Amino acid sequence: MKSFKVLGPGCANCKNTVRLIESIAQEKGVAVDVEKVEDFREIASYGILSTPGVVIDGQVVHAGGVPSRGKVEGWFAQGA
Repeated sequence: MKSFKVLGPGCANCKNTVRLIESIAQEKGVAVDVEKVEDFREIASYGILSTPGVVIDGQVVHAGGVPSRGKVEGWFAQGA
């Protein structure tokens, strides 16, 4: 199971990012753990300046805006 973190203050874009990741994981039949991180210190520890940010298994893969559907699907295609 892959571990996703969505970093952000809880804005609409952050919530949409969580839903998008969960939706695509479900479509692909992949088990994922999606954690929403709203603590600014923890967000800053990843070097994220623009939210939402996405971290997969400890690695930052996206920052700023809702990622495209294609980008999220690519994370799963790459074994992310």
